[in-house]
Amino acid sequence: MPYSSPLLELPRVVAAPDNHPEAGVPWHWGDPFAEQRTAARSVAVVDRSHREFISVSGPDRLSWLHLVISQHVTGLPADSGTEALVLDTHGRVESHMVLAHTGETVHLDTDPGALATSALPKGGQQPLLGYLEAMKFWSQVDIRDTTAELALLTLLGPDADKILGALDISLGDAPYSVTGFEGGFARRMPWPGRSSVDLAVPRSELFDWWTRITDAGARPTGSWTFDALRVESLHARVGVDTDDRTIPHEVNWIGSAAHVAKGCYRGQETVSKVHNVGRPPRQMVLLHLDGSPEITPETGDPVLLGEKTVGRVGSVIQHHELGPIALALLKRSAPTTEELLAGAEDRRIQATVDPDSVPAEKAAPGREAAARLRG
Repeated sequence: MPYSSPLLELPRVVAAPDNHPEAGVPWHWGDPFAEQRTAARSVAVVDRSHREFISVSGPDRLSWLHLVISQHVTGLPADSGTEALVLDTHGRVESHMVLAHTGETVHLDTDPGALATSALPKGGQQPLLGYLEAMKFWSQVDIRDTTAELALLTLLGPDADKILGALDISLGDAPYSVTGFEGGFARRMPWPGRSSVDLAVPRSELFDWWTRITDAGARPTGSWTFDALRVESLHARVGVDTDDRTIPHEVNWIGSAAHVAKGCYRGQETVSKVHNVGRPPRQMVLLHLDGSPEITPETGDPVLLGEKTVGRVGSVIQHHELGPIALALLKRSAPTTEELLAGAEDRRIQATVDPDSVPAEKAAPGREAAARLRG
């Protein structure tokens, strides 16, 4: 059965529309723009308990994970975290996860329904947990679905540490710092917005934790706010801002979630080759949408330059300051200073690229080395 958070039973809460990527958790609490302002200026809390958890323990947990995910984790210190991907054999993004290493266990949390292509000859998509189990072989690891045990709440805003203090949780200042507490852990995140802290709490105590956090001063806030800050921060969501051709370089996941130098993970050849000698075919940018029509494009709609399709619309959101905005994957050849159109025919509107969102051109180390050899 589809997940439904117990917090949806509280007064004033509005659930996300059917088939929304954030279905199952509160979308907003009656005033989404005020909620966004609070998250940007003070502190708010978001129910993200629809996310799924996989926990990996055992003496080989780091060395084994190092082989099956895109991030370098053999030396991941205790009480720290990172981000990582699972790629297919062509280096295309299949799953994104956030890690927390604490208490001799690595906890991975992912979007609901995360999938990966089977490594078995028959191929085909399978749940991420099944893919990891199939890759276990003789490694001394214990892989468990802990979604029934842990639920994620996220604090947003510059005053998040005040809430941590009220909860008697001490957390380091560095991004991805982790600290364990009875039944869960806290993890500092560098996005969305300027300050964010994830709290993985016992699922059976979700309502109690929510009450403690809101009683301490955090404003109840929905997934609309989280997504608005995520889009503003240029962070992609798998299946929304990615399609079946997306590689990590196109959506800002090189470094933060995919390591370019380590080998021995599926798709590494593409990651390394594009980083060293190539350029990604597309780039993710922020679009400012014309707010005068009462229509907006939808995820998967085309982005056009005149009559020519030059990109794909991803997340579309109403932001409290920026108005209607969207993430989009544009061809590298597409001009970013000209007016574009976003949306299918019955919802096509004008769009412009935020110049600050255009990735800076980076030198390809391999190409530079080749040029030096040629003199």
